[in-house]
Amino acid sequence: MDRGRDGDRHRDGDRDDVVRFWERLGLPGIIDVHTHFMPERVLRKVWAYFDSAGPLTGMEWPITYRHDEDERLALLRSFGVLRFTSMLYPHKAGMAAWLNEWAAGFAARVPDCLHTATFFPEEGVDRYVRQAVEDGARVFKSHLQVGAYDANDPLLEPVWGLLAEAGVPVVMHCGSGPAPGKYTGPEPVGRLLSRHPRLRLVVAHMGMPEYAEFLALTSAYPEVRLDTTMAFTDFTEEFTPFPVAERGRLADLGDRILLGTDFPNIPYPYAHQLHALERLGLGDDWLRAVCHENASALFG
Repeated sequence: MDRGRDGDRHRDGDRDDVVRFWERLGLPGIIDVHTHFMPERVLRKVWAYFDSAGPLTGMEWPITYRHDEDERLALLRSFGVLRFTSMLYPHKAGMAAWLNEWAAGFAARVPDCLHTATFFPEEGVDRYVRQAVEDGARVFKSHLQVGAYDANDPLLEPVWGLLAEAGVPVVMHCGSGPAPGKYTGPEPVGRLLSRHPRLRLVVAHMGMPEYAEFLALTSAYPEVRLDTTMAFTDFTEEFTPFPVAERGRLADLGDRILLGTDFPNIPYPYAHQLHALERLGLGDDWLRAVCHENASALFG
């Protein structure tokens, strides 16, 4: 078998499947608020962690789009992804400012990427976050599981105030899936929001597995949103199924749910995330809002 041609056929089929999805909805394309681009050596370490079935995953997790950066960008564009992010995050102090420098350069040379930044509770965090906002950062990533920090750390208090005032969204991995962390779960996030109710928080992965609790926080705080990353897919439904009883709340909050996928670090084709949303049966208007309109309104 010609492996190169076989791979091309798979990519063509994947692309056609995605394009058919948004064309049927009458959209100009889709907006994906949860994609990963980061320095190559950092990404290779992330992939190695997935390959080893590390303690934060604990399961086999093949990377479907294990390609170099240029090919990953070409794939997203061929899918009709109009805007995407470069989600990146530190696992220790001393990394975030350097990651932000890289991300600013990436956004400058990749104009369809929303300029993404990150932070860690450390001395000087308010200074480099303010600098990132002044440099044009459109979205931040906070990973409470990997970073193993409390969103309520006093060092972060000026950061939350700054981001709330600036209206810059923060995509936060705060749910306890796929493995709980010391500071994950809805309770610490609820305390954060009680102090900063205008914070534009985007709860990654629909808050899995605490779906109901994060849906309740979204209902309580008008600036809170959720992203769909990996939720509702066959892969996730096997170990963290979304409760059927909460389907109605998905419809009620249809203006505050955003498409996210985790590209390229997903163990299935990109189109599967879209079809997983479609089979929820919430209608074409809901899909249009989730896959394009909500993010377009949030990011202008």
